[in-house]
Amino acid sequence: MKTEINLPLMLALALTVTGATLTTATQRGRNAPPPRPKGPCDIYAAAGDPCVAAHSTTRALYASYNGPLYQVLRQSDGKTLDIGVVQPLASPVPDAGGYANAAAQDAFCANTYCWITTIYDQSPKHNDLTQAPRGGFSGPAMGGSNNLPVADMAPITIMGHKVYGVFIAPGMGLRQNDAKGTAVDDQAEGQYWVINGQHYNSGCCFDYGNAEIDSRDDGNGTMETTYYGNATGWYHGNPPGPWIMTDQENNLVGCVNPDGSRLCANLPNITWRFVTAIAKGEPHHWTSMGGDAQKGALSVMFDGPRVDHTYDPMRKQGAILLGNGGDNSNGSQGTFYEGAMTAAGTFPTDATDQLIQANVVAAKYDVARLNLAPASATATPPGLQTFSPGSSQDTTVTFTNTTGGPATAVTLSISVPRQWTSSVAGTTRTSVTNADPVAPGASVSATFKVTSGPAAFNGDLIGNVSWTNSTTGRTQSETTVEKVRNVSPIKINEFRINAGSPANSTDSFIELYNAGERSIDISNWTLTAHPTQQAIFSSVKVPAGTKLAADGFYLLGLSTSGLAVPARTGDTTIHVRSTTGMTVGDTIEIDTGSSVETRKIASIGTAASNNTTLWQPLPDGPVITIPAGSTNVPVTSVNGFVVGEKIALGYRTTYPAVSRVTQPANERQRVSHANGPPSREALRRGLAVALAEAEARRRSGARESVSGSPRGEAPRVEYEVAMVTAVGKPGTQAFLGADAAAGATNIKVTSVANISAGDKIRLDIDSVGHGIETVTVTKVGTQSSRTALGANAIAGATTIRTRSVNGFVVGDKLTVGTPANQETVTITAVGASSPAGGSVDVTPALAKAHLNREDVVAHGTGLELAAPLKFNHAANLPFSVRGTGISFKPATVFAHSSNEPVQALGTGITLDRALARGHAMHAIVRDAAVTTAGYQGTPVPNQWFGGPALSASAGNIVLRAAAGLVVDSLNYGGLVDPWASEGYQAASGAGRSGCRVTAPASPGGFGPAAQVAAMPHRSAGRFPDGADTDSNCTDFLVQSATTLPAGSPAGATNIKVASVGDFAAGQTIMIDTGANLETAVIATVGTPGATTAASATDVGATVIPVASAIGFSAGQTITIDTGASQETAVVAAATGGRGGARITVAAPVAFAHAPGAQISGSGITLTAALTRAHAGGAQVASDVPTPGAPNRYYRSSGRR
Repeated sequence: MKTEINLPLMLALALTVTGATLTTATQRGRNAPPPRPKGPCDIYAAAGDPCVAAHSTTRALYASYNGPLYQVLRQSDGKTLDIGVVQPLASPVPDAGGYANAAAQDAFCANTYCWITTIYDQSPKHNDLTQAPRGGFSGPAMGGSNNLPVADMAPITIMGHKVYGVFIAPGMGLRQNDAKGTAVDDQAEGQYWVINGQHYNSGCCFDYGNAEIDSRDDGNGTMETTYYGNATGWYHGNPPGPWIMTDQENNLVGCVNPDGSRLCANLPNITWRFVTAIAKGEPHHWTSMGGDAQKGALSVMFDGPRVDHTYDPMRKQGAILLGNGGDNSNGSQGTFYEGAMTAAGTFPTDATDQLIQANVVAAKYDVARLNLAPASATATPPGLQTFSPGSSQDTTVTFTNTTGGPATAVTLSISVPRQWTSSVAGTTRTSVTNADPVAPGASVSATFKVTSGPAAFNGDLIGNVSWTNSTTGRTQSETTVEKVRNVSPIKINEFRINAGSPANSTDSFIELYNAGERSIDISNWTLTAHPTQQAIFSSVKVPAGTKLAADGFYLLGLSTSGLAVPARTGDTTIHVRSTTGMTVGDTIEIDTGSSVETRKIASIGTAASNNTTLWQPLPDGPVITIPAGSTNVPVTSVNGFVVGEKIALGYRTTYPAVSRVTQPANERQRVSHANGPPSREALRRGLAVALAEAEARRRSGARESVSGSPRGEAPRVEYEVAMVTAVGKPGTQAFLGADAAAGATNIKVTSVANISAGDKIRLDIDSVGHGIETVTVTKVGTQSSRTALGANAIAGATTIRTRSVNGFVVGDKLTVGTPANQETVTITAVGASSPAGGSVDVTPALAKAHLNREDVVAHGTGLELAAPLKFNHAANLPFSVRGTGISFKPATVFAHSSNEPVQALGTGITLDRALARGHAMHAIVRDAAVTTAGYQGTPVPNQWFGGPALSASAGNIVLRAAAGLVVDSLNYGGLVDPWASEGYQAASGAGRSGCRVTAPASPGGFGPAAQVAAMPHRSAGRFPDGADTDSNCTDFLVQSATTLPAGSPAGATNIKVASVGDFAAGQTIMIDTGANLETAVIATVGTPGATTAASATDVGATVIPVASAIGFSAGQTITIDTGASQETAVVAAATGGRGGARITVAAPVAFAHAPGAQISGSGITLTAALTRAHAGGAQVASDVPTPGAPNRYYRSSGRR
């Protein structure tokens, strides 16, 4: 039986409670509420440094700000709600307000997930932060955008009240590329943020502040942000970190040393839970400061000059980012609470920044008061508990006293769904009251046995606490939630991307397992595979009548091909994902079950290409919408499109791009009275949701979304198909190659390849000394060519060395130098190009001296414009051009937006006769004669699926019951859909990147056999079968697997391997495959790597050119050569890139070594000699995948 909220009744009851409270307050007198507290931006304004960006999900940063702080998007129905500021109250207890209305979020997001879509800018500039678009690096959301933060992952206390921060996991991020009023070029600016000092990693780059407006790396000094983490690839403090630093592009900078070294010896390792950090810059000078956000003053981390002449002057562009690098590097993690940026041309004094710190301290940041987690994982809560109907688990509620005074009569309990129970272990009590007062900062816990009911459920457990405030005598309460599933014990048990063969990259399967004690009907259950960056088009549905026995396996295999778009009744040509291995005359099956049709292949054309996306312009955009009725779309790439062939245009996506779940709408509103009548807290939550939704409706239409069906089901992306009539040019991101003055009718640009006469270009950003204008191109000339000096150039020089001469032409203008010392000359001669660069003769002679690495730009003839420029525009500011795109007919029926998929369908497969019925996208197309595509081998799967093909890098898989409830989920390779993650996500330190399954597909081998080496044959799976602690990163294992880079002879007792990770002494391993397979036992595990000398090495050399340096690392002992010339050495560095791979050794070599000499780590030593020879590229593994059978993996503690 399902219980629904009686919203009118709850509203009436809640209003009765509220009315009683108001009556009591009136009887006490008409006391005025306390004034709102001042915020940091009030302090900046008073100092003459007004904010142009003020972002916070925790509090108002101005005393007068009454707008929304942030917006949340609800997964169940696609509606949004603005979360505002709590206003001052006079009674029952005076409350100055000013903090975020977390209660509205809790009510709105009950029993479902919410994302933070927008952090509103509280300043008059309205520089709101929204979903970060694709840039130099791509995120996991559709089209390469970054994921949005999940709204409830960072609860804390501020001003004595519960609020939420912004939890950034790898792949998440927010940005505003079209900002207003921010610093550009070398203009001064200040910025601060408050963050979680114990949530960080070494990934690039957890930043907040000024960045590139095209989300790309546009060179040194094009950004200036705060940074927090422990990355060591750039400037850094003494390990282990983390450190308060800045990001100035191509450098995380914590100091500047006169000798150019990058160790910042004076940077402290930060241990504070809450951190305030400052980053501010002005011409020739920058400062960073930091401090404990809960107490004390700021300390200066660095105060001094710019890094070097390539950063002085700076070339900032004025975008605002949060959580990522300037080029959209998104491997970082951290938690943000508040931050602000001051206006262009301002440089707050240290005294002002100390006032900012005092204001932050006065806000009383503290940890969350209440936590709810499995009793076995209170320190590392997975965010989810999975029950099977009628099962029991121990769940712990923990209260931390953040009130500032003793808390008495602390009572803890758990509210559960109807027909569930919660009681103290061994008793029938449903709550625990602590007899002793809880001191400030202290914590108390209670563990409850929670038993789930018989009905399937996805939703919340609610942890409750009430206590008496010893100062006021008032009883206070708070709640927290934990997501739970009560579902049949069917698990995603094992999956494989491919079997390691270079000839078949789609030998994929997904295996389900019944971990229960009885047979379970899985009829009409669905499995959704979501490859990273792709839209979701389909799910695999299990046929009606399917039951899975206890301890039974259900195997799904990827078919040899699948439909790329739906096929219609009467079609004789079908467009498919793959034609690999197919032959004319082959018999194919299209679809499954009662929908299957059998046809012969009459002719084979081309398969559908990988999709591109509808163009995303930056800094304008990032989303443009092409209206219904259009016959042309701008695209990111035109590769694969051919006139006369079909094009598929994706539609029905929503912005922001998130992966919504099919969920019965009533699940969100289910509440429990299992432990008695509704509490005041429950009534308050009900009132809050009613008022919050009413407020959302009251606001303008832009404030509330109406996407989604009435049942709360997310619409799937679909394609509409047309015929290509013209293939034009893709969109272009470029930037100005030289300054352009107001009045000019020509601009120099870094790319002209896809620009045409008639194109319109939006230039610049809206800030001090800058202005936006749109120009029309009348003539396209040649592009600018950018490089840098390869050596110092003296004043009077007429020949300069440059790092490249590509694109340089005699007679062209050449700008040399930074914006501070630029001069323009004319090219008179261009020397030969080489990997080391080239020489350029110029006239007149240089008037100034220039240093190595200063900019050199050959102007080209650029673009002629229809009208003179209205504003001055600085070089290095990016712009976008849509291009002429793809034209087609008939006109579109639907609107299409940026980052939606656009796919060239190829010519497909022609059938011997027309189809008798229609078939959905991703219906299987199976050719039993094909052995080089799709799942191969035994056992035959219980069910084939036609797509999508699983991504080798990252993806998400979700299993749902027939009613739409989530039964199991995982992310692999990255957090593709963070809402569906299982496991603790806040583990911090170097290399940490969230809890997810390791991607079983991995790069191929390296060394001499790299070009032919197969990928290891491995899968990811639960061990033992069905093991589920709600942690993707611990429940799933992958086989230890590597390759032999250089082969190994029979009789060898030592093998050289590409990697040694996860191998251990005593472990049995499998070497090679097929008839050449043999097993061996590891005696000792040494170091990885095997390669050969690329050229001769002389006695006394310390640098050895090699075929590949992959696998080698500093400090590793290696063996060089064989026989009389054999010697050992210690690696000082292993590098690749320009000039080829090389290994630098710590001491000169004692012998000469010929080209081809073997160089290797110590490898793996075996307990017995090999009986067979094994070629380079042969696999070495602990086990192999076991589709449809018990999993076989190895833990360090051995098999279980």
